[in-house]
Amino acid sequence: MRTWELHIPGQIVLNANQRDHWHARARKVKALRHAAFVMARNARIPALPHITVELQYIPTRKGRRDADNLVPNLKALCDGLVDAGIVPDDTPEFMTKLMPTIGLPDRASLHRFALIVTEGVAA
Repeated sequence: MRTWELHIPGQIVLNANQRDHWHARARKVKALRHAAFVMARNARIPALPHITVELQYIPTRKGRRDADNLVPNLKALCDGLVDAGIVPDDTPEFMTKLMPTIGLPDRASLHRFALIVTEGVAA
């Protein structure tokens, strides 16, 4: 099975608890979706029958965080993978989404997200 690790640059982070105006939230979703599209195309990930996707979040500082709050980011990034033509849809038939994980804080990191795309179904 082949694996690609896409490092999504920038500071755009969606949180399930945010109560942004719909237009501000839509801009963030669009930016994340586009970033996944561009990174997937640059990585030359081919069209595949099924993929497993894992999102790793790298915070800038210590603190308590809830991985559930990162799910909106995962959704937007998976939509970007569909836009890139890797799979036809982000339904379970074509994509298995694993629960996001939170890494160790790193102030120097240029990316906040690592999106790991694996060919096939997770074991």
